[in-house]
Amino acid sequence: MRKIIVTENVSLDGVLQAPGRPDEDTRDGFTRGGWAVPYNDPVLARKMGEGMASTGALLLGRRTWADFAGYWPRQTGNPFTPVLDALPKYVASTTLDEPLPWVNSHLLQGDVIGAVREMKARPGPDIAVLGSGELVRSLRRHGLVDAYVLLVHPVVLGGGRRLFDPGDEPGELRLTDSVTTTTGVVIARYEPA
Repeated sequence: MRKIIVTENVSLDGVLQAPGRPDEDTRDGFTRGGWAVPYNDPVLARKMGEGMASTGALLLGRRTWADFAGYWPRQTGNPFTPVLDALPKYVASTTLDEPLPWVNSHLLQGDVIGAVREMKARPGPDIAVLGSGELVRSLRRHGLVDAYVLLVHPVVLGGGRRLFDPGDEPGELRLTDSVTTTTGVVIARYEPA
C-alpha cells in the first residue's frame, strides 16, 4: 500500500502561503511571499532530494499545480525539473479540464477522496503532496495522510494561510525523524500517533 506524504514549508506560526516567490500567492493581501528562500542550504536540498527519490507520484491541488506548471517546466540547470516532469502528477480540481498542459498531469474529477483511496491501495512508491493546503486539510479529515514532513523556518509571518485552520479536528502525531539545517530550518517528519 502506498503512503501519502505531505511536505510543507511552514513558518513558526504555521503559515504555508507563498514560501517560494513574492508573486506566488497574494490572496488576502499577503505580501510576504518568498519567505523560505533565504533559508535554503545544502542540508535542505539533500533532504528534499531524498524525499523526491522515494516519490512515485505527486498529488496536488489546482492552485499549487497551476503555479508549478507555470514555473518548473521553464527552469533549467537544476536536478528538480527533470524529476518533476517525469513524475505522474494527479491534480484535484473542479475547474480544470483535460488535457492538462504539463507533461504527465492527470485530472482527478468527481470523488477526489475516493480516487486517492484507490491510488493508496495500489502497490508502488509513495505519493507526495506539496503545498496544496486545502487538499491537505481534506485528506487529513478523511484519514489519508500517512506522514507530514514539515520544514519549519525560523520566521514569524504574523498572517497568511496556515497548514491547520482554527477549528480543525484535534489529532496527535509522533516525531519519527528530524534534522536541523545550517540556517535553522528544522525538517521534522511526523506520523499519526
